[in-house]
Amino acid sequence: MKFIIKHSIRGRLRIHMDQKRMSCQEADILLYYLVNLPGVNDVKVYERTCDAVICYRGERKALLAAIRIFHYESMNVPQEILEHSGRELNSLYQEKLIQKIALRCLGKLFVPFSVRAVYTIFRSLRYLREGIHSLARGKLEVSVLDATAIGVSVLRADYDTASSVMFLLGIGELLEEWTHKKSVGDLARSMSLNVSRVWLKQDGQEVLVPVHQIKPEDLVVIRTGNVIPFDGIVAEGEAEVNQSSLTGEALSVHKETDGYVYAGTVVETGELTVRVKAASSSMRYAKIVSMIEDSERLKSGTESQAESLADRLVPYTLAGTGLVYLLTGNTTRALAVLMVDFSCALKLAMPISVLSAIREAHSRRITVKGGKFLEAVAAADTIVFDKTGTLTKAQPTVKDVVVFGELTKEEALRTAACLEEHFPHSMAKAVVQAAKEQGLDHEEMHSKVNYIVAHGISSYIEERRVVIGSYHFVFEDESCTVPPAYEERFRSIPAEYSHLYMAIDSLLTAVICIEDPLREEAPDAIRALREAGICKVILMTGDSERHAAAVARHIGADAYFSEVLPEDKARYIEEQKALGSTVIMVGDGINDSPALSASDAGIAISDGAEIAREIADITVAADNLYALVTLKCLSTRLMERIHRNYRTIVGFNTGLILLGVAGVLQPTTSALLHNTSTLAISLRSMKNLLPEDTRP
Repeated sequence: MKFIIKHSIRGRLRIHMDQKRMSCQEADILLYYLVNLPGVNDVKVYERTCDAVICYRGERKALLAAIRIFHYESMNVPQEILEHSGRELNSLYQEKLIQKIALRCLGKLFVPFSVRAVYTIFRSLRYLREGIHSLARGKLEVSVLDATAIGVSVLRADYDTASSVMFLLGIGELLEEWTHKKSVGDLARSMSLNVSRVWLKQDGQEVLVPVHQIKPEDLVVIRTGNVIPFDGIVAEGEAEVNQSSLTGEALSVHKETDGYVYAGTVVETGELTVRVKAASSSMRYAKIVSMIEDSERLKSGTESQAESLADRLVPYTLAGTGLVYLLTGNTTRALAVLMVDFSCALKLAMPISVLSAIREAHSRRITVKGGKFLEAVAAADTIVFDKTGTLTKAQPTVKDVVVFGELTKEEALRTAACLEEHFPHSMAKAVVQAAKEQGLDHEEMHSKVNYIVAHGISSYIEERRVVIGSYHFVFEDESCTVPPAYEERFRSIPAEYSHLYMAIDSLLTAVICIEDPLREEAPDAIRALREAGICKVILMTGDSERHAAAVARHIGADAYFSEVLPEDKARYIEEQKALGSTVIMVGDGINDSPALSASDAGIAISDGAEIAREIADITVAADNLYALVTLKCLSTRLMERIHRNYRTIVGFNTGLILLGVAGVLQPTTSALLHNTSTLAISLRSMKNLLPEDTRP
């Protein structure tokens, strides 16, 4: 496609697409194409000017060649990206804001005063009606103050003041609505399903297929730890299903044949075969938006306190107005109190601060499911880490397969992959990937697979019982033994790797050695967390004492616990909370789910198990641990901004009231300054809290 280079420096390029206008959908298609080009770091597409700004690394020539071959018609963009990009929402509210300001300016310049007065009276009816409704419910809310201020101004024939108050209130409402919808949209998009393949049941066989091939009435098999990707009815099986992402229920719900399940919920234990009723991703998105907008989970404690304080101040503002009138007999001075109140700014600035912080976190690939979790992170003094997939890299690899019997290494790996491919754990993924790289086909050759969380898997192959999992599971729970002829080989297994044990008919058959190296940035990231306010760093892992001690020593943990079960992690967190600590839990696996739920703020790694991401309050990108430092700094800055807003609102408005009562400021001026300050604080609250170059 033709384009013009408008500006170019090393690593940054601004181009203008050769077209008269660009629709929002075309902008999203172009953005999707550019973002996925090799070497591209960041892209912004401006549909109004048909421009795109591209930040890249590498050769400019290759980038320009890729842009030249771009065509809108040839792009296959996922439908959910086009449906819920948020671009049309931004465009709509930008137009509304520009239109409102333009009409205000043109009206003042060209519309006669008498016409403006009639229009002002007509517009005031809405605010008067809202105030009366509030009184009818027996409540003194901010709407009563707005109605009183506007109504008194209209009765005094001060139409300019009434019009200014309504204009500024309208701008504030528009900005709040825009910020709220954009933040909710960003959050809902990041919480939407990211399931690429599912197990389709056909003619008694299970086939792994792309999710877009699924149609209504198809049968889909979902096992422990996996997200249910579609709404549907249970055709076979039974399971405990976690529905917290949609309903907020802490406890799982038992599902069995003929029960209804919802897209986005997670199978905690058990196995379900679901007959698909709705295969559209938009239903999941709509449910999430509804959940966020209706749920109190979005509000932080500070935000709720601000709203409560705002409503509690209304009677005092009305009483102050009456008292000034009784003492001075001066209507103008009494109106100075009425025109200035703390409620409007408190109710507007605080939610915008929180929602803007959630939006900023999302732009840094951190998903936060509610303002109260940012507040918890800001107050946190203790952080608990899982090891595998959290402190270690998200992609462990199989380094060796040590066999103990008649199976070859290839046969042992094939058998293990056949069992492990059904379950969402980093170790399982490593086994499946190793089999794939070696070209080992592992068609279904087992009976029903049973998964025991934090332990392992058991099944039958040709009537022989196979178990695979941890040392504790294989040797202690299942009472398996090492064949006598292989005792020496067992003792010589490399100790530097994590081990996955497989036994057939109670005899050890193979040990899969998996390399799971620590993240290089882990020690530095933990030091940065301490500098940001974390006092205690704890490591909790199911690994051996020796391995856990080495990891804890390397990262500088204050304490570590080895060979722990999921309930042990959750119990420790509850104990720390009882002692007065605010605790963050960071994990990525099914076995971390109880601890994530128990903590003040549960943080899941984005490449981890679906159930961990669904239950967690916050999800961070898997790239590196510095995202946790960014989250901590962002949360701290948010609380600082909220407290600063409190001080500014109280100080400035108190000054306006005193100046008005003293007769220095007229009510019109007080109202203008009050509403302007509210708008200014709200706009300031929408700015990013962290510099652009802060670590991810």
